[in-house]
Amino acid sequence: MSDLLVAPTWTEALDLPSDASGREVWRALGRAGLIEWAHPVAPARLGALLAAVDRRFSIGTTLSVCVQLATVLPVLATGPVEVFRRLLAGIDTIALAATDVGAGSDLTALRTEVRITGEGIEVTGEKRWITNATTADAFLVLARHKPGRHFASFTWVLVPASAPGVTVTPADTTLFDGSGTGHVRFDRVRSGEVVGRPGRGLATFARHIGTERLAGALWSVALCRRVLTDTLHRLSARSYGENTLWHLESVRQRFAECLVRLRQLESLANDVGDRIVREHDAGAAALVKASAASTVDYVLAECAHLQGADGFTAGGIQQLRAQAGLFGIGGGATEIVLSTVADDAVAILNGTDPECSAALG
Repeated sequence: MSDLLVAPTWTEALDLPSDASGREVWRALGRAGLIEWAHPVAPARLGALLAAVDRRFSIGTTLSVCVQLATVLPVLATGPVEVFRRLLAGIDTIALAATDVGAGSDLTALRTEVRITGEGIEVTGEKRWITNATTADAFLVLARHKPGRHFASFTWVLVPASAPGVTVTPADTTLFDGSGTGHVRFDRVRSGEVVGRPGRGLATFARHIGTERLAGALWSVALCRRVLTDTLHRLSARSYGENTLWHLESVRQRFAECLVRLRQLESLANDVGDRIVREHDAGAAALVKASAASTVDYVLAECAHLQGADGFTAGGIQQLRAQAGLFGIGGGATEIVLSTVADDAVAILNGTDPECSAALG
């Protein structure tokens, strides 16, 4: 906790209307020194910052901040110095443009291409469901520089949002207001620069996607705790018979199960956080990501039931449940990350029962 007390003032960064956009909050965080404070990523600082943003702002706004903190900053740390400086200061917003049309979580199937010549670059392709797309100053684009699904066929390219040939369309949804989510088309864009070495795109992404998955888990803990606190208040205030709903044993047991799952997720995130950040442990990141998705889904479903009809009000928990579906998709669909967990089965078992692990192979 003492580490968190040395953070720059939180007041300046959070003194914005609750409907502030991700871009507005990002700038405020930068002015307050909180982006720089949270980089390089340290789990405790990242969790504290995401919890503070989640308490004050919308899911969409928090998503906007989360992607930049957890993925864009680490990837760009080896990129252009001035671009990175402006990002740390909150001056610029940069969108991570990885997900391709029709490719989904299978990044090796993406079709966005970059031609690299002595005269510069040329980017052509289309990205879908990109956070910060409509507010970005630049796009950090994952593109292929040669055909095939080989790991070394992909490269990061930084493309200015104002470059000729860049077209942005807002996504047809209101679930993530504040995030600037949209779709981006690159039509023979000849402005921009390569970030890192050509062919290192997927390797760099794989190195840092674990941090994004950890960030999602830390955010999940904060979100579930916030919803459970609100639900407990409602249950304790609503009369039932001679007492309140909170005194019904069936209600208490359902709520207690949510508490158990929250604490399990929090303990797991705390246990593997440093390993994910420092050792880039993909198995641990997949484990915590899958756990976060199932925990959020369970806790919000139970709280929605316990809140009853009140949950259907504008901005109520039923809307939040729909928004929270992103935890099962963003950073890799749950089915994809569970396959990674299965691949790491022996290592996971080794952490709990070495003799069992040895017997398995």
